[in-house]
Amino acid sequence: MNHKISPSLLSADFLNLQKDIEMLNASEADWLHCDVMDGVFVPNISFGFPVLEQVNKVAKKPLDVHLMIVQPDKFIQQVKDAGGYMMTVHYEACTHLHRTVGAIHEAGMKAGVSLNPHTPVEFLTDILDDLDLVLIMSVNPGFGGQKFIPNAINKVARLRKMIDERGLNTLIEVDGGVNLHTGKQLLDAGADVLVAGSFVFSSGHPSKTITELKKL
Repeated sequence: MNHKISPSLLSADFLNLQKDIEMLNASEADWLHCDVMDGVFVPNISFGFPVLEQVNKVAKKPLDVHLMIVQPDKFIQQVKDAGGYMMTVHYEACTHLHRTVGAIHEAGMKAGVSLNPHTPVEFLTDILDDLDLVLIMSVNPGFGGQKFIPNAINKVARLRKMIDERGLNTLIEVDGGVNLHTGKQLLDAGADVLVAGSFVFSSGHPSKTITELKKL
């Protein structure tokens, strides 16, 4: 039970965010996954820094901030100021990824890089040593509730081998279509952190569902 669970705020009740966050505070969740979308990098707009700042006032779990946006470099300090613990940017959105990762660390946050379903994990070979986390997207980013892409399991296994061969502490996070079945497969392949949105918040007992994911 060493893996972490990071429920996704995107699937919470935005008319009762405080209630859902307090539920997460009392649950076995480890982090709170916050998907920031710009309608450019992904075909959807979610929420921005005013919401994150308010969430941070109530949340007792570290904010796992995932920027699905173009030019994420411009917002590093804002993520930090809004309470970000982990800031994850997309490989596909960063022209100067090494510089971006360095700037995230300089701001005092952990740095993660996310890969879309079509992007091979091998593309991170030359930056893996600098990363605290790699986020494998097991759906195409932009919307919650999508069907899990099975190839994500293969990507996790390949990435696990790369990390272990170098003796790194880099965490592997997976986001998209995670439930008890896919979650178990991902953990068996070497994942460390499971992001779950609709599976948690659409269940009758979200806190119990988080516990079930934690027990996988």
